[in-house]
Amino acid sequence: MDPHDPTPVAPALCVADDATFWPWHSSPAIGAWPDAAGTAVILPLAGMADWGLGHPLDSEETVLMNILREACRLVARDRKPLVVPPLRFAFGADPSCAFAVDQPTAHAMIAEVAASVAAAGFRKIVLLNSSPWSEELCSAAARDLRVSRGLHMFQVHLSAIGLDFHPVRSASRRRIQTLLTALEGREPEQGETGPPEAPAALWGDESVVPLSGRPVPLEAARAEGAAILSGAAGRLAKLISDIHGRPPLAAKIAPI
Repeated sequence: MDPHDPTPVAPALCVADDATFWPWHSSPAIGAWPDAAGTAVILPLAGMADWGLGHPLDSEETVLMNILREACRLVARDRKPLVVPPLRFAFGADPSCAFAVDQPTAHAMIAEVAASVAAAGFRKIVLLNSSPWSEELCSAAARDLRVSRGLHMFQVHLSAIGLDFHPVRSASRRRIQTLLTALEGREPEQGETGPPEAPAALWGDESVVPLSGRPVPLEAARAEGAAILSGAAGRLAKLISDIHGRPPLAAKIAPI
């Protein structure tokens, strides 16, 4: 609440598009949703970690949900998705991760949300994931939900639309840092850059080293960040539209 304005302000659950965010619709509205079977329901997964970019631990959610909000606004009216609140307690394979859960717990949380979505009559579910450590987990969860519940599962990873948080594989860490600077309205905190380490033998063992070099200044980041956001949102909007247009999945396996 603003101390100079006594009017209560409802806190936002997250960054979201008003028209497509599931919690901002009533139960009767969800129950009467047109073309529930064809509507894509998006489940965002955003971990918390220090990715060495000088921005807060919730950087994944900041990037993911801003892109998703813009994408939902771009999708044609007859292909709009529904978006459920993001799962914030994600699998974390690196010491830089915060509030992480193990794989069975993360898998179970995805399954529980999917069950609620299915109970409301929706069959298409998109796992929209920002964390490189959760990519294989999403594949396993999508497969298991297809088999156990007959759901039409899709996966979209942030790395696939040009913004990859991975500390070694990524070629877009500077672009993510610049986008975060624009979204947060402040330049990143500068950490100490250590020497490069030998490649990790196993996925998830890569060390997160602070990004070297000077970050893009705030004013320049505002313009550059807007272009980065627009490009990523456009790619995601195209994928959401394509998923909506996919015909229903043939029921080869009876839901359990």
